[in-house]
Amino acid sequence: QVHLVESGGGLVQAGGSLRLSCTASGSIFSINDMGWYRQAPGKQRDLVATITDGGTTNYADSVKGRFTISRNNAKKTVTLQMNNLKPEDTAVYYCNAAVRTTAVIYGYSPFWGQGTQVTVSS
Repeated sequence: QVHLVESGGGLVQAGGSLRLSCTASGSIFSINDMGWYRQAPGKQRDLVATITDGGTTNYADSVKGRFTISRNNAKKTVTLQMNNLKPEDTAVYYCNAAVRTTAVIYGYSPFWGQGTQVTVSS
């Protein structure tokens, strides 16, 4: 079993900042990509940002220059610093990790956190 636990969501005014954190625990041999996705009401879940185990990052165009993703491989955490938040950033944010659970079998499986609500008021 692999568990991803997110924290840091909340309500903020437009232009404000929030920091989301996610910690992975459980049966983990190694973690490849980690990332954040978001889902607004009535919409599909979209990529926000990802980071490889080597630190290479990828961002959705809508958040470039405002959001920063980082990770601590030793602590199995990924963080999303969100600055200059806009009302359109309002969504449930989900942590994702590609996890290899055993040294015996090669392969990574995706795991998701339970989601944390981010609400940006205008």
